[in-house]
Amino acid sequence: MTHSGNPFGQVLVALVTPMTADGEVDWPGVEKLIDACIQQGADGIVVTGTTGETSTLTDAEKLRLVEVGKDVAAGRAKIITGGGSNETAHAIDLYQKSEKAGADGIMIVTPYYNKPTQAGVLTHFRLIADSTDLPVIMYDIPGRTGIPLKYETILRLAKHPNILAVKDAKGDLSEVSRVLNQTDLMYFSGDDANVLPELAIGATGLIGVTANIASGPYRTIVDAVNRGDLAAATEQHKRLEPLVRAVMTHVPGTVAAKYILHGLGRISSPRVRLPLVGPEEWEAAVIEEELALVKDVDGVDFSNFRPDRNAAAGGALPKVPGTTR
Repeated sequence: MTHSGNPFGQVLVALVTPMTADGEVDWPGVEKLIDACIQQGADGIVVTGTTGETSTLTDAEKLRLVEVGKDVAAGRAKIITGGGSNETAHAIDLYQKSEKAGADGIMIVTPYYNKPTQAGVLTHFRLIADSTDLPVIMYDIPGRTGIPLKYETILRLAKHPNILAVKDAKGDLSEVSRVLNQTDLMYFSGDDANVLPELAIGATGLIGVTANIASGPYRTIVDAVNRGDLAAATEQHKRLEPLVRAVMTHVPGTVAAKYILHGLGRISSPRVRLPLVGPEEWEAAVIEEELALVKDVDGVDFSNFRPDRNAAAGGALPKVPGTTR
């Protein structure tokens, strides 16, 4: 299928998966969070990504997240499914089922743990993209997968009609510029601290963790860049900086985002699934110190922040383990 324009949106939230205290998916909480993010300005929701704890979700949970996302979005935002698998056959099956469940696009991560050559990466992406009519975002995050999407591989994959974009968590802005100059690929910042720098050199948008907490300011940044108002975008960037630092620096972004969302009363529990655990006392203290520096961020009122370190402590073992097939 030939895809025209931008089928993904610009302000995409890398959605956390709200869970109950015993580690089961909190489905009403999922609905509430998706709706809140869209109301604040998100036009895309990425479910079952890294931030959504894809590694410990079952395939059934991943597919239901797509279905719930579509129902809640009701045309107001695109629903992109992340995750995939480091087994090509499993990834193909999961993405085909996600397409039937209503996903608007897919995000394919480079195969983790296997450490294939670039030829293997190329084949993995091509076979998945061949297997679905959905538009594809390539997810380049070598810090988690152990391998990068090399420049030459990106250029080759850019020729596939379904592969339209890159989520960049590599942070090499010179490479981003080089690829943007030589392809029609869209870039989405996958590092919250680099959203404005990437937009300034031509990126399309962001797929952000901090956007779970504050989608509105990212909408403001993107809209300002779209109209060429760098000063307005920079002002929002500065206001968000301590919040981004609190979310992305001290513990995994999923852990910090859930801790903060729970403290704001937006999710019922800060629980994560093992091997992730909630912040230790000293980590929670540092996060709270960073949050004390957050001022004038639209949609976030930390005067009502009530952190619960006890509720966040430890991690959960769900009743049904995540599956690989």
